[in-house]
Amino acid sequence: MKQIARKYVEFVRQPDVARLLFIALLTRMPIGMVGFSMLMYLRESLGNFALAGSVVGMNLIALAAAAPVQGRLIDRFGPRRPLLVTGTVQPLALVGVLVSASSGAGYWTVAFFAALAGMFASPITTLTRTMWRHRFEREDDRRTAFALDAIAIEVNFTLGPTIIAALLAWVNARTAFAVAIAVVLACVVIYMGSGVLALYRKTEAGERHLLGPLTEPRLWLVFVVTAGLAVCFGLLEVGYPAYATFMLAPALGGLLLAVNSVGSVIGGAIYGGMHFRMPVERQLACTMGLMAIPLCVHALVQTPTVFTVTALVAGGLIAPSIAAQSVLVSRFAPSKYATEAFTWSSTFIVSGIGAGMALGGAMVETVGLRPTFAAGAAIMATMAVFALLTLSPRAAREARAND
Repeated sequence: MKQIARKYVEFVRQPDVARLLFIALLTRMPIGMVGFSMLMYLRESLGNFALAGSVVGMNLIALAAAAPVQGRLIDRFGPRRPLLVTGTVQPLALVGVLVSASSGAGYWTVAFFAALAGMFASPITTLTRTMWRHRFEREDDRRTAFALDAIAIEVNFTLGPTIIAALLAWVNARTAFAVAIAVVLACVVIYMGSGVLALYRKTEAGERHLLGPLTEPRLWLVFVVTAGLAVCFGLLEVGYPAYATFMLAPALGGLLLAVNSVGSVIGGAIYGGMHFRMPVERQLACTMGLMAIPLCVHALVQTPTVFTVTALVAGGLIAPSIAAQSVLVSRFAPSKYATEAFTWSSTFIVSGIGAGMALGGAMVETVGLRPTFAAGAAIMATMAVFALLTLSPRAAREARAND
């Protein structure tokens, strides 16, 4: 453990690393707050998890559809103008969700504003990952950087749901959602005023294909695996609050999400600080295969203590999976499509989470919790096998030979 700690200390002391890490941690707080607070608020306003989950799913799917457009614009023109536009429209659209739901304007009006908020979601997370790619050339350095980045995101997913859970317990769901909206606006202002945009390096000019980074077949394989991984995340996003609701303790949902994120922080810290002889492709397959085990346990044993400990174990494999996936995206993406490649990665992550939340909401209401978690375990195991077969070093060598 001392060797891991020493590695991180030396890594963070490098120029710009600590500053970028701190600003990213601070300004990505909304990712742990908006989805959960919206889900719980809409569950009260619309009446059940199925409708609430579908609206949150629409928000995430709209985000997924619009992200590559944002990425292409950022690659071509830089990040400042997209940040200004998204930083204005997204908070206003979220206010539209809040007002339309509370006034009884109807499901489709609420869904429209939720989708609009998704379309103009801030690209802060994608920008930060692109900056890590530009900052480091060695793959091992990138693995450490992306592990730290994943840890920072999981800290957001720990603090965010904890704050929302406290507001749910002490005030109400409407206030919790309103606070999340205020945080969205504040984070954009902080990010743009922090000076980190000076670290962004515009990619080289040149001929660009209409499909951008999607012309790289190896990226498609990574993105398929990413989507399956994210669907399981979405099932957890709904499954934990639903479990808490069925236990007559709604605030427990935020606690379970936070425990899951704490596990991810621990797992990510260990992963990023270690040296592996195993290729990154196999690291991804192994972490996903191992993650199927606690998901299966969720389906079999649902006593609160075992459920909470299992949520911690499941979380311990999330950050390593995301870090390994990010390394592969940075490896396979052409430099002129750096930002767009990460936005496509976000597209598959977010659309997978959105689909998983919609699926989870429907399954919870129709067949119950156990089949919901069992479905997550089956999907995760399938994606692990797919990654092992298609992203193996041998397959990668054959693909490079055919280029």
